[in-house]
Amino acid sequence: MTNIRFTLWNVEWMNEFFTGEPPVFKPDNQKGYMTKRNIGARRRDVTGVINEVDSDIWVIVEGPNQVAELQLFFDQPEVNGDWDCAVQPSGAQSVGIAVRRDSNKFENKVFDWYNVMSAPEANALKLATDPFTMDTDDDELLEYHKFERRPLYATINLANGKKFRVLGLHLKSKGFRDALEWSKWWAKADGTRKKIVAQCFQLRTQFLDDYLSHPDTRDIPIIVCGDINDGPGFDTSEMRLQASGVERLIGSVWRPHLTLGNAVFDSLNDKDKSELDFSSLYTASFPDPIFNYTYRRSWIDHILYSQWKSLWVKDARIIHDTKNGKPIYSEFPQASDHRPVSCLIDMDML
Repeated sequence: MTNIRFTLWNVEWMNEFFTGEPPVFKPDNQKGYMTKRNIGARRRDVTGVINEVDSDIWVIVEGPNQVAELQLFFDQPEVNGDWDCAVQPSGAQSVGIAVRRDSNKFENKVFDWYNVMSAPEANALKLATDPFTMDTDDDELLEYHKFERRPLYATINLANGKKFRVLGLHLKSKGFRDALEWSKWWAKADGTRKKIVAQCFQLRTQFLDDYLSHPDTRDIPIIVCGDINDGPGFDTSEMRLQASGVERLIGSVWRPHLTLGNAVFDSLNDKDKSELDFSSLYTASFPDPIFNYTYRRSWIDHILYSQWKSLWVKDARIIHDTKNGKPIYSEFPQASDHRPVSCLIDMDML
C-alpha cells in the first residue's frame, strides 16, 4: 500500500519573503510589511514546519504571486527534497502548490497546472469565478460579488498511472482587525458572510456539480481544499442568512452522490460525529477586538474530497504538535497563525 501525504497550509503573507525580478529573498533582518515580524525568523520557521510535516504535496494559501518565488523557497537547501511548484497569480495572497518529485510516487511530470485565466481545461472554473450577481439574502435584490483570489487548479500525475485533481481556494476573509461599534460590526459581519456564502454557492452550482456529474470529469477524483474562512453550522450572522458557506460547498442533501466528504470530520470519534461536536477542531486562533482581544479558535481550513468508489482520502489531522510532542506554535512561533491540515491519499484505492 502506497500513501501520499497531502497537506494544506495557510502560510500567512508568504509574499513578504520576496523582492525583485527575478525574485530573491529579502534580507533576514527586515520586517514583513504586513506581519511586522522578522523575515529571517519567519522563513526559518516556515521551513521547519515543511520539513517537520514531511508531505509529498503542499497546497499553500497566502503564498507568493509568482511561481518563481514559491520555487525559490522550495529550492532552498534547507528544505528537504526536490520540488516542482505552480502558483495561480491573484495578488499578494495567491494559492500555490508544491509536489515533491524525488519521492518516486509521481510521474516525471508530477502535475499539470491549469491557469484559470487561460487554460482550456479551466474555462468552466474561470466562468464560475468571474464577477457575478446573486440574491444572497432572499430580499429580491441582486448583489454584486467577486472572488478576491482565483483558485488553483491542477491534475496530480501518480507513478501508477492514476490521477486526481486539486482545487485550491482562499475565500473572502471575515476577520476584523479593528474594534467597531456594534451597528458597524453587524453590518460588516453580515456583509462578509454574504460574500462567503455566495462564493461557495457559485463554486458548487457553477463548477462542482457539473464536474462531479459530467462524463469527462466525474471519474477523476478531486480534492477541494483551502482557507474557506468558514466552519460547519451557522454562526450568528449565518443564522440571519440561514446559510453556511462550507456546507453549501460540500453539497446538497438532495443530490447526495455529488456531495464532498470532509477529511477532518472523518477523523472524529464516533461520539463527536453523531453529536456533530466540532469543538475539538480548530486551524486558526485570533485575538478578538470585540472582546478585549481574547483569543478565539476557528476551524476554517478544510480538505474536502469527492465521494469516490473507495475510501481514497484517510487519516486526516490538524497538526498542532511536532513529532516530539511539542506544540508547533512554540517550536516554530514565527511560521503562521494557521495550523497545517494533512491527510493520506491511498494510491491503490484510486
